Amino acid sequence: QVQLVESGGGVVQAGVSLRLSCAASGLTFTYYTMGWFRQAPGKEREFVAGINRSGSTPVYADPVKGRFTISRDNDKKTVYLQMNNLQPEDTAVYYCAADRTILTAPISRIDSEYNYWGQGTQVTVSS
Repeated sequence: QVQLVESGGGVVQAGVSLRLSCAASGLTFTYYTMGWFRQAPGKEREFVAGINRSGSTPVYADPVKGRFTISRDNDKKTVYLQMNNLQPEDTAVYYCAADRTILTAPISRIDSEYNYWGQGTQVTVSS
């Protein structure tokens, strides 16, 4: 069965960095656009970043643009989210997700279009 397993979350102070990883298994990784979403307490889940199948085209939500970097290693079936200069408003559960797409498909920012989800990893940023 398909599994997406996130890791790398934690409790940090504002201004520091974290790198999240998401290891995929049970799927042909290169067939999937990969995305990171987050959900803060009392808020809806929101798109953070996405990357196309080849890893050549990342996209970001405006609140994280310039601070977060998404990347993928297709050989390792892993997607990463490097988060720099973390702020308290970045506190959330972070989820990775896989979207089965054709090679030229645009990266979706809509969570319902993603086929598989990880269990999430908590990121807490204190001021």
